[in-house]
Amino acid sequence: MPHVITQPCCGDASCVYACPVNCIHPTPDEPDFATAEMLYIDPGTCVDCGACVTACPVGAIAPIHRIPEGQERFTAVNAEHYGDQPPSVARFPVDALWRKPLAPIGKPKAFDGLPDPMEIAIVGSGPSAMYAADELLKHSQVRVTMFERLSEPFGLARFGVAPDHKATRSVADLFNTIAAHPRLQILLNTHIGTDLTLEQLRADYDAVLWAGGAPTDRRLEIPGVDLPGVQSATSVVGWYNGHPDFREAAPALTGDRAVVIGNGNVALDVARILTADPNRLADTDIALEALAALRGSTVREVLVVGRRGPEHGAFTLPELIGLADGPARVWVDPADLTDVDVAALDSREDAEKVALLRELAARPQPAAPFIRLAFGLTPQEVRGAERATGVRFVRTGTDETVDVDASLVFTAIGYRGRPIPDLPFDDANGTVANVAGRVTVDQEPVPGLYVTGWIKRGPTGFIGTNKTDSRETVDHLLADADAGLLPRRRTAVGA
Repeated sequence: MPHVITQPCCGDASCVYACPVNCIHPTPDEPDFATAEMLYIDPGTCVDCGACVTACPVGAIAPIHRIPEGQERFTAVNAEHYGDQPPSVARFPVDALWRKPLAPIGKPKAFDGLPDPMEIAIVGSGPSAMYAADELLKHSQVRVTMFERLSEPFGLARFGVAPDHKATRSVADLFNTIAAHPRLQILLNTHIGTDLTLEQLRADYDAVLWAGGAPTDRRLEIPGVDLPGVQSATSVVGWYNGHPDFREAAPALTGDRAVVIGNGNVALDVARILTADPNRLADTDIALEALAALRGSTVREVLVVGRRGPEHGAFTLPELIGLADGPARVWVDPADLTDVDVAALDSREDAEKVALLRELAARPQPAAPFIRLAFGLTPQEVRGAERATGVRFVRTGTDETVDVDASLVFTAIGYRGRPIPDLPFDDANGTVANVAGRVTVDQEPVPGLYVTGWIKRGPTGFIGTNKTDSRETVDHLLADADAGLLPRRRTAVGA
């Protein structure tokens, strides 16, 4: 009986390495791994051993006869990913080693020339930092000190995942295990740049690995965006998750309609939480202040708007399935789907998204509060004098304007890294300038400085994507240490 990967898939890839017959794809060695919306089990190859179930850190894998309620659709998603083709011509091209197990992910590379002890500083404690620490601590010479600005660790795994995504949030159990390692010290409430400087870290440690993420929203540059009643979706996520930076970011949940500009997964999260039954949210770890505010909300509709057509929705297929098959009430105006040519779409995921959107459009408009997904509308301005009263859109590619009344407007058009003092910044990409994790100036590596996570590659991928990303950076850091390329530590830690 084959197994199935379901919505909470985090892209960690631990299951890939645990599988004895290499039936889970894409693997980190395959070209589409970095952009895949989830991993997929080939039902024709799976031998039902259950090794992947044990390896998965978020409980996203189940036998086909025990799929959790509301996730039954993923049985077809896994099977359709491979279609009727043999593995050698599947969506992710592989070679003759398809059925050969990959090397265990936990086996570290051998480095004979590492300093002993080797002291590493990691700035940040989010997923990329925790995965990097896990890789570093496989080497007995290495000791890691992690510096976290906040009073709680784990970054977006703690403050960025919606509270009703309990399975995804359970990745914190893995990070708690890593955090308990005797050679890892996590210093909370420590801000690099205020409490300590980067230069001090470089003096005290053999290498510094910056894993500070991409904490800034991309700004929507249209008139009226600074009016009261307009705020970033990220601030709302921080508010309902109890992030200390966003305790004062409570939106005024009055009026009938809120508009979310952008339709990625964060936009869907915000819309789902704002329309959820507060009694259901009470069983999560949502911030109590947010729960109280949601109980008093008068919002009846959350309109999630994308600039492009439905075939180009920024949300992932797993997130859309969770929205459509879960407790949320969601609807699409059939008129938004009339011009989509499914046969012309490049990917199976896009075709499946459109098919599911058509299914939603065929349903009756649900009772309030509900979510409506709209497409093909480009924002022109936020309307209002003293505060936001609506948004003027233009139908993308035309001159036709569409005015939507709303008392709240949330922007959700992506994250962006911000410049860090004493680190070279690539303004075009919103990242620290680097080559495969080595910080660079004019393409030349800066000895002893490394980056991982979103500040390295930009805000792409999922929690588990950081595992392979951090392993790449750590491999280069250790290779440099092994080759004697790190600067000599000028002071002893604790001196």
